[in-house]
Amino acid sequence: MSDQRSDRQPVPFRGGGFNPMPRRLLPWLVFFLLIAAWQAASSAGLLPALFMPSPAAIVNALVELWLNGTLVEHVTASLKRIIPGWIIGTGAGLAVGLAMGIFSATRAAGLPIVSALFPIPKIALLPLLILWFGIGEPSKVATIALGVFFPTVISAYSACDSVPRNLIRMAQSFGLPATDIVAKIIVPGSMPGILAGFRISASVALLLVVAAEMIGAQYGIGAFVLQAGNLMQTDQLMAGVVMLSVLGLLIAWGLGIVERSVLRWR
Repeated sequence: MSDQRSDRQPVPFRGGGFNPMPRRLLPWLVFFLLIAAWQAASSAGLLPALFMPSPAAIVNALVELWLNGTLVEHVTASLKRIIPGWIIGTGAGLAVGLAMGIFSATRAAGLPIVSALFPIPKIALLPLLILWFGIGEPSKVATIALGVFFPTVISAYSACDSVPRNLIRMAQSFGLPATDIVAKIIVPGSMPGILAGFRISASVALLLVVAAEMIGAQYGIGAFVLQAGNLMQTDQLMAGVVMLSVLGLLIAWGLGIVERSVLRWR
């Protein structure tokens, strides 16, 4: 019996649940390898500078644009459109989406309208918004707000609808008021989906501001990229694209901080 016990081996733990393992160095390694390969191909003449400038040329263009103030001017103009447009669209979309998730009448009235208007490319409505609000900033802010509104409505409604009904029924069985059920069960349970929708809407806002600036703006990252492309200044064009990527990463980083702060209970 003692020999049988000594031959037993411990069973390895298999309940990891596909949890992501941290790989802090791997993303940086892949990034630097891609940049090094790109630079090597440019130095060897495999990539013509006119069509694909080297990373060194893009960095030089970024430094030059930063020193002469051009980059700050265009980024500031874009942020003045993104921030109010995103706040307005997100606030309105969050209110409508939660109302659709909580109230049956609001859901029945709003779902067909949202389903019909959501597929329309919002940049196609910019000429109409220019007729309503003029060629200035309000039309661009309205385009961004309109584009952000619908993804936020859908994410808030879907997140609210996915809250487990057993929790709501349990609260009702204990006689909890409807306001407490909404504040303590539905809204906290919806926050993961709502914050995921914020990430999507922030990306939509960045896309729309670039498109709107390409159509009717003198300043902004979109206008700068369009102008650099027309003049065949590909190093400055790619510098603008890099700035868009950096701006998107900063927005995602900020939303990640908010998400970790709000979802501590998870």
